[in-house]
Parts: sequence; C-alpha cells; structure tokens
Amino acid sequence: MTLSELTAIALTGGDEILKIYGTSFDTATKADSSPVTQADIRCEAVMKPLLAGLAPQVVIVAEEAVSGGEIPADARQLFLVDPLDGTKEFISRNGDFTVNIALVEDGVPVAGVVYAPAIGTLWAGSTEEGAFRAEVKDGVLGERRAIVARSAPDSLVAVGSRSHGSAETEAWLKRYEVERFVSRGSSLKFCLVAEGEADVYPRLGRTMEWDTAAGDAVLRAAGGIVTTLDGQPLRYGKRRQASDVDFANPHFVAFADPRLAMKLAQDAG
Repeated sequence: MTLSELTAIALTGGDEILKIYGTSFDTATKADSSPVTQADIRCEAVMKPLLAGLAPQVVIVAEEAVSGGEIPADARQLFLVDPLDGTKEFISRNGDFTVNIALVEDGVPVAGVVYAPAIGTLWAGSTEEGAFRAEVKDGVLGERRAIVARSAPDSLVAVGSRSHGSAETEAWLKRYEVERFVSRGSSLKFCLVAEGEADVYPRLGRTMEWDTAAGDAVLRAAGGIVTTLDGQPLRYGKRRQASDVDFANPHFVAFADPRLAMKLAQDAG
C-alpha cells in the first residue's frame, strides 16, 4: 500500500472530526479515566472499513474498539489507529489534535500518517517513500514537501506534552544542554522532531501504541528514532506484558539524531 492511500483515509477521518469540532458536543469518560467524544467514535467508525478494504489481511487495532473490549488477533501486520489523539486538546479547542494511522510489521512502524485537521497540516512517512509534510485545504492535500530530521546542535530544542507534563521529564532532560522547551499536544511532538524544528521529545508517562506509532513511523522515515530509556528501539504489537496491559508503551524518547540515542544506550549499559 502507498502513503497516498493511507493519507486519503486519514483525510476522510479528519472530515468527520471537523463536522463536530465547531459544534456543541458531549464528552464522556472511559474506564481508564480518559475523555472520549463523538468525534473519536465517528472518525474511527469511518476509517476502520476503509482500512479493512485497503488491506484485509492486516489486523486493525483501534483505540475506541479496544477500549470497548474488542480484542484483536495476534498478527505480524497491524494497523494502529488513534482516531483523535489529543482529545483534551479537541475539547479545549486549541487545534493540537491529530488523526493517527500506522502500519506495523513485525513490531516496527513502517508507514504512518499524522493529520491535524484544525491546523490543516498533514505529515506522513514510510520506509519506502521517505517523509513529507503537506498543507490541507478544504480536505484536499497540497504539495508534498520532503522533511528530514536534523543533526543535533550543541544546544537542543526539546518538545513535550501540553497536557501531560511532569517533573520527571524535566529532571531527565537535565542530562542535555537544552536551549528551549516547546509544549505541544498529541502526536504533533513527533512531527516537530521529524521536520527539524526540535531535537528531542521525552515521554516519561503513560502512552499506548496507537498514541505513538504513526508519529514514530514519520520520524523514522525522516531519519530519527524512538527508543526506550535504555536506548533500544520502541517496539509495537506488545501483548501479554507481565508489567502492563496489551499495547501499553514503556517510557520513551524520540530523537532527531540517532547518535543521541546511541549515547543513551551507552550510558544505560
């Protein structure tokens, strides 16, 4: 499958979100205490059959379906889908929310699309096609502009969560010389690293695989890497974990420059 095919599905999902974004909508709370809106549900409901039609052999792991008790089968190929990453940002109407679709093969995110419908920007990347950014107007994708993660400068730009900041993250960053810290919501943080606007994104808090896989795929396609705190590449499709639930991530760090990740692995060793 191509990035164009995944991009078209993300744009369709984003259209559903925008239909609700400018209206009055209700918010519910899921069992894990996270919020959910009709936009999350409708976007996922639109995209799932499109993904199934595109690649029937690929198992779909979608956030709202899993939250509702739909347990996907084990598979070496997965679509990891977060229909509305950054629901808190959606509710506060600040624009920092995204539609995330990733294709994972043997634990590795090989293709991903991150679409920010309120901002009108989409990022995508794959191992075969590289990474790009494009603006979206009236649901139509504009010209693709190739993006590349940058080499680490002497002083780094760090990016972190707008809604989930922590003192632990601040303490972890003290190992580097950080010139500036930028707060953004959802998977947009991965995209800033992928397009050369930031150097490091540490997340020392709870995330699930559908939160990170698409942004991870874009960053890897742009030349960066996402690792656990011991410097090992973040893996996907994690089932029957002794210490956590299916598809839960450990703490991780996204790097623009893989050399920083190598240093992290050496320090851990």
